[in-house]
Amino acid sequence: MTQRPLRIAPSILAADFARLGDEVKAIESGGADWVHIDVMDGHFVPNISFAFPVMTSLRPHTKLPFDVHLMISPADPYLPQFAAAGADLITVHAEAGAHLDRSLQAIKGLGKKVGVALNPATPVSVLSHVIDRLDLILIMTVNPGFGGQSFIRATLEKITQAKALVGGRDIDIEVDGGITTETAPLAVRAGANVLVAGSAIFKGNHAKEIKALRDACAVSA
Repeated sequence: MTQRPLRIAPSILAADFARLGDEVKAIESGGADWVHIDVMDGHFVPNISFAFPVMTSLRPHTKLPFDVHLMISPADPYLPQFAAAGADLITVHAEAGAHLDRSLQAIKGLGKKVGVALNPATPVSVLSHVIDRLDLILIMTVNPGFGGQSFIRATLEKITQAKALVGGRDIDIEVDGGITTETAPLAVRAGANVLVAGSAIFKGNHAKEIKALRDACAVSA
């Protein structure tokens, strides 16, 4: 099986909001592959972040794909607005609605790539009947809602299970939460190929921190 390329997707939740356009340009020039946008509603998760107006404002500042992670419920009514705001890939939570297949069809109908996120307590088996609709599986390695949490090591087994379910399909496996130079190699060895990192990248020199993540995973390969 061909190894999927490692992709780094910095989460702008950890960026300096007063300089968001400059921060996005900095991660692009620093070697990021995607821009990860965490959307939180204060209902599905215990925090509120930003929505499509911020995306619309940021879209002219970068050519990187917008990897939009919707931690909102319901998500379906807002999918067209996130698509119009510049999302390239839209990920919804399996736990956020009663009709996951319908949500995935709606995203595909908007011409966007489709992802499903799983909270730490949600089994990979919930994806067995929608796997052929997916472009990405997002394994939450912390409980969603806040940045800066510690990696939950029990989720490594879920990454391996997701990798087995994907098989030879053209599907990325993304991890989000507590990703550092110590935990990233563990996630990659388990089967992940897209790393979401917030604090680990925005805490210092963006290019240096992105390179450190890549180097840590390359050494462990």
